Amino acid sequence: MADEAQRHRIVVSCPECSHTQFEPALVVSTQCRSCRANFQVREGKGVVRTHPVTRLAVPRKDTDPEPEPLPQAPKLQTTLRRGPVIQAPRSLLMRLLIPNKPARQITCFNCQHSYSTVGEAQSSQCPKCCGYVSLQNHEITDYWNRRIQTCGNVVIQKSGTVAGFHLQCHNLTVFGELAASVECTGDLIIRTSGKITGQVQCKNLRVEKGARVEFLNPVSAQTTFIDGNVRGQISCSGPITLEKRSHLQGLVRTTALIIRPGGKHTGTIEVIAADPAA
Repeated sequence: MADEAQRHRIVVSCPECSHTQFEPALVVSTQCRSCRANFQVREGKGVVRTHPVTRLAVPRKDTDPEPEPLPQAPKLQTTLRRGPVIQAPRSLLMRLLIPNKPARQITCFNCQHSYSTVGEAQSSQCPKCCGYVSLQNHEITDYWNRRIQTCGNVVIQKSGTVAGFHLQCHNLTVFGELAASVECTGDLIIRTSGKITGQVQCKNLRVEKGARVEFLNPVSAQTTFIDGNVRGQISCSGPITLEKRSHLQGLVRTTALIIRPGGKHTGTIEVIAADPAA
């Protein structure tokens, strides 16, 4: 799919600052992402935008008949008040029932640039590469075999199944079946039992009480919290916490392994140095 998209794009050079950027093959005009100058594209080359030409009407001859005036509608007397538009403050009840969502910190999928946007937004455009970023949430209730790429949250219900394609989101909650590679910028919460195929990468991994999970591929996370039974290989740049009556089997790489009374680990432990930048 990446090769197919490249064949429909061309490299255009800005006539002002000589900055090069990719544009669609049918582009007519665009804006430089470096100096923000607007220019036209002709035969695949950037040229300075020309000013529009104003055409004057041909003078009317005296022999032409005078057009009859159209009937005018009666004028309505209106009073316009100039001034800034001030939005009325929301009442206390509305603020309690529908609170304002805080600003969201998102990362562009194309250039990995991080920036913030309003909490109510459903999509965004990266200010660095102008790429489209989806912010929609997804709730999966049946079989799903298409790619998901969003900075929103995804919930896989008990009747839902995700298989075959890469899944990128912020927070992922699994009640059903997951058979795909996962990349979460937030929390991966597992409340089901079964085997999870594909590689898993997340910020915080949580396996809830009563869940029995087997990871068939390595798991990479910053922090891990286990309150069920887990089997697999986990690499964690932070601590791994095992609650009471939880059981972890397999190779573990972590900065610290915290085992509550009644918790159990079976396998190999490799203690790594903490990342100073984390």
